[in-house]
This record gives sequence, structure tokens and C-alpha cells, in this order.
Amino acid sequence: MSTARVLEIACDGVGSALAAQAGGADRVELFADLASGGLTPSHGTLAVARERVQLPLFVLIRPRAGDFRYGDWEVQVMREDILHCRTLGVDGVVLGALTADGDVDMPVCQRLVDAAGGMQVTFHRAFDAARDLSRALEDVIALGCSRVLSSGGQASAEQGAGALAATVRQAAGRIAVMAGAGITADRIAAIALRTGCRELHASAKRRVSSTMCHRNPALSGLEADHLQSGTEQVAALRAALDRG
Repeated sequence: MSTARVLEIACDGVGSALAAQAGGADRVELFADLASGGLTPSHGTLAVARERVQLPLFVLIRPRAGDFRYGDWEVQVMREDILHCRTLGVDGVVLGALTADGDVDMPVCQRLVDAAGGMQVTFHRAFDAARDLSRALEDVIALGCSRVLSSGGQASAEQGAGALAATVRQAAGRIAVMAGAGITADRIAAIALRTGCRELHASAKRRVSSTMCHRNPALSGLEADHLQSGTEQVAALRAALDRG
């Protein structure tokens, strides 16, 4: 396994993906609706991102907000979205599903991994919601996933650094463990060193002001500023990770 540190940027839309590319990221995770924790992006977003972003492009497969237990039609939606990603030449998909008891839903996840074909698969932070991280890791490895994104079962990677380090030791090179959640430029190098994770995942958000000259104050929620990954923020993460 390579010893180079990989910086993946979580990108809510094409603008964030382009900023990640300009700032020196190694990989993009593309999704929609940051406020809900991320959902599968639209066809247009996927198509334009694939056309304009030269970095490896990984797409979040998540049909709704909320928990990670999915019914039949939701699994069908996710499978169709994965097949669509394949037709567009996406490099990888990001997915995960749990049973009601908090175990990795092996039948559902296997169906989704099989649909991915030759694309890489990242198991997302449904992993952190599992009842037993050690058992969940073995299940994710058995599925053939390339990596698992985790905060060590805590609200942030820094808080879960001890558990992340244990996960890296257990993985023993069989799968990449990517630290994510709450990673900033001033903490990224320390988190990498403490956990042993060679892959780091951050959103590098900045507030983008609305360019509207006219605003209806009664509709302020519809004309508000928005959050987007910023080139300078990505560059700061890149520099801190390389220095560390």
C-alpha cells in the first residue's frame, strides 16, 4: 500500500469539485445537499463534473437523509444510480447499508458492490453507526471495498482518533481507512499522525455570498448565501498534510 497521503474533498456540487481540483486535492467525493449529510447528485451534476474534473471522481450513493437501513425500492434506486455512474465513467462510488440491529447489511451491500463492477467502492460513515466497529470492518473487507470512511464512531475524527488507530491496525493493509469528519487545516497533520490514516477526507467549506442585487426580505431563505468548498481552504489542507 502506498505511503503517500491522499486528500479527498467532499464536494457539494460542481463548484466545490472544481475548487478541490484547483486547490490540489487528490480525489473528489461528489454529492448533493450538504445540509442533509449528502445525497446522490443529479445527472446534470454528474455529467458536468465528469467532463470538467480530471481528478478521480467518487459519487455518493444515498437516496435519502436519515438512517442507513433501506427498503427494497431504495435499494433498487441505489443500484440504478450506481449503474448510471458506470455509464458516465465515474471512478468510484460511496455507499453503505445497515440492518436494524446495526450490522453491515451484507446482502444489500453485496448487491450494490456487484453493480459497481470495476469501479472502486468506499464504504461511507454508516460504518460509524454500526454496533461493533471491529466486526463491521471485517464485513466491509469481505465485501471487497477499497476503503472505509470513518471518524472512529465519534462526532469527529479527532474525537475518534484512538478508535481510528485501532481500525488501521486491524485492517493491516487489507483496506484503506480514511479519516473524516471535522478535519481542518490546523488539525489534519496531527490526525494523520495519531491515527495512522494515509487518506484524509474534508469538506474545506467556505461561505459564498449571494450575487443578487435585489432581494425579497420575505424570502430570505431562498436567496441566502451558501456553503461551498474553497480553493484556498483546499490548498491549506494540502499544504498542512504535506508538511506533516
